[in-house]
Amino acid sequence: QVQLVESGGGLVQAGGSLRLSCAASGRTFSNYIMGWFRQAPGKEREFVSFITKNGGSTYYTYYADSVKGRVAISRDNAKNTVYLQMNRLKPEDTAVYYCAARTPGSDPTNWDYWGQGTQVTVSS
Repeated sequence: QVQLVESGGGLVQAGGSLRLSCAASGRTFSNYIMGWFRQAPGKEREFVSFITKNGGSTYYTYYADSVKGRVAISRDNAKNTVYLQMNRLKPEDTAVYYCAARTPGSDPTNWDYWGQGTQVTVSS
């Protein structure tokens, strides 16, 4: 079992920055693929980014087109934490942001564990 707790959300003006954190329980955090998703009011949840091992100590990252170039995902395995640095925020980034985890090789559309979410609101 993995428990995920997000933090770092809040209200920010357009053009500002936020860093979201997701603290994970469990001793095998480093083995999991970690991702961020978001859900805006009245919309379906959508993928934002994920980070996974790419052999050795390097990691592969992937981003949705809507955030590419403005967002950076990273992880600190010693702290069992994954981060989402968001820059040049836009009002359309307003959503509840969720952290998720899945095991390598599992169905990429079916994430095993989810956090409770953290609200990000970007004012224009």
